[in-house]
Amino acid sequence: MLILASASPRRRSLLAQAGVRCEVIPAEMDETPRAGETPIAYVERLALEKARVIHALHPEATVLGADTTVAMSATSGGSGGEQTILSKPVDLAEAERMLLALSNRVHEVHTGVALVLPGLAAAQRTHVETTRVFFGPIPAEELAFYLSTGDSLDKAGAYGIQGYAARWITRIEGDFFNVMGLPVAATVSLLRETRNL
Repeated sequence: MLILASASPRRRSLLAQAGVRCEVIPAEMDETPRAGETPIAYVERLALEKARVIHALHPEATVLGADTTVAMSATSGGSGGEQTILSKPVDLAEAERMLLALSNRVHEVHTGVALVLPGLAAAQRTHVETTRVFFGPIPAEELAFYLSTGDSLDKAGAYGIQGYAARWITRIEGDFFNVMGLPVAATVSLLRETRNL
């Protein structure tokens, strides 16, 4: 049995589209980044912690945890140097600040994926996927409309690549599905390696 330790409807949908059946049991936990934690370390830790929390309740199952964040560096190139983690905004004002910061810039989307395997001495596997996303300008009237929909509030970086915000994305480098919240090919590869597919 495979359990997805995430409340994300997008992750469940992506797994279903790839032919992966699972039960969904979300893991509730504090998702605050630790001091000095890099975005990659952050998503890998959270994915693994989510999987471990649910595995402790269901040790007979294989548990899949995942976490996605948007990371923006101080330079306009979007990578290298210290990066700021943009998680889900707490309100529309924060969503607006995030989107204005992303306008006309390059950023990275990191998703950590973790599998905890059945048994008391559970083995675990992790993977982090990174995709670079290029934003063009965000016109003020379009930003105001998007914020009014409320769609920005449940997404890291305050946007979803598959929705209205797609109009601002000029190109990406890497896995499209990773930006949606789950690198499907990498996840399926982990499931194959551990004989869970």
